[in-house]
Amino acid sequence: MNEQAMGGPTAVEDRDTVAGEVAVMVSRLAELSTIVEDDAARIDVLAGLERLKAAAAAAQYEVMVRFAESQRAARRGMGFAERHATRGVPEQIGLATRTSPSAAARQLGRARALACHLPGTFALLRTGEISEFAATFVVNETSHLAPEQRRQVDACLAGEITGIGPQRVQRLARRYAIEADPAAAVTRASRARKDRRVGVRPAPDTMTVFSALLPCEQGVAAYAALRRHADAVIAAGGDSRTRAQVMADTLVERLTGQATADAVSAEIGLVMTDTSLLGGDGAAADLLGSGPIPADTARDITRRAEDGDDERRARVFLRRLFTDPATGVVVDCDPKRRRFDGTLARLLTYRDGGTCRDPYCDAPIRHFDHIHPYTHSGPTTPANGRGTCARGNYVKQQPGWTIRLVDPYRHTVETTTPTGHRYTSHPPPAPGHRVGAQPRAA
Repeated sequence: MNEQAMGGPTAVEDRDTVAGEVAVMVSRLAELSTIVEDDAARIDVLAGLERLKAAAAAAQYEVMVRFAESQRAARRGMGFAERHATRGVPEQIGLATRTSPSAAARQLGRARALACHLPGTFALLRTGEISEFAATFVVNETSHLAPEQRRQVDACLAGEITGIGPQRVQRLARRYAIEADPAAAVTRASRARKDRRVGVRPAPDTMTVFSALLPCEQGVAAYAALRRHADAVIAAGGDSRTRAQVMADTLVERLTGQATADAVSAEIGLVMTDTSLLGGDGAAADLLGSGPIPADTARDITRRAEDGDDERRARVFLRRLFTDPATGVVVDCDPKRRRFDGTLARLLTYRDGGTCRDPYCDAPIRHFDHIHPYTHSGPTTPANGRGTCARGNYVKQQPGWTIRLVDPYRHTVETTTPTGHRYTSHPPPAPGHRVGAQPRAA
């Protein structure tokens, strides 16, 4: 995906603007990295660049806060209620900073906390005395405190957090926060238990990190149960797996109800070419929710259906996906399967790679959106559909946002924000396709 914000000044067009000055700085930094030839000077440059990173983060935070306040004032002037006055602001920030809306919302929250309640920490970030990482720890560890208590903790920390690592900054901030309001710390711990959840994210070499955020006693108990079972298997002998492998396999078996960890249905969303499936080429396959995997690994997943008895056998269903031979975009889908359960939705999921089509948003698809609204006679067809997260679907209803299909051939979708900036996105090519042309910037 290639997106580019348009409408803002560049260094060539207007060097007198702040945006133009920033563009010149970026160009200059690229040149500076090749000028220094002395190792001692390189270390000095590294240290200076680290301070610059922190100062740039502080400047970004300052701009975010001012932008959010300006948007709030404008929306309130239009008659919007306070709770609706900043809707769409994180989305615009995310597009500008090339991050997801959720990440941008967290950034904006940190920015407000630093600018309004943690002036000492913010001053250290502005001068590059602490890193953005360390400042984030201070924000997080004091988030449950009242504004005045937060300022008191900030004043205590200001003279102690320079020259130490982020982990020590976190411990100091936590200690002062607990001492500032012990009851609030207990309440925060209780509230945190409501945030228990599980997650999954890709890891290198076709692996996945499956995690669970649990109350401490539950997490310890779950790990201890897996460990006891693994110890029993190892003690019984006859199993060549390591203790860690037994624990991992047992987790999968108990969660899925499968007889073995390997008996995973390929309906999880394995997309590959027919020639890759049959062993004719080595084009990488796609596993929805994880990303590209080697063709041999994909074939191994499908072959498991032939191994073992019926109870231990994985289920593999084949569904034909039809792609445009030039663009590689998935354009149609064979509806035949054991159950007809929403072929069109499945097609959009495969075509868009399982993630939100909004630029820079990597959230899983939760909604299927009409590009041309259904309420305005928009058809329910693959060309007029896109997969989005819930947030991405709702924000387009806000004033000033428009979504339109600008290139049906490559299914390029253009998003226009209330400030007039435009961003484009298009679906990834299907496995086995290589498309040289880049999407057009709006």
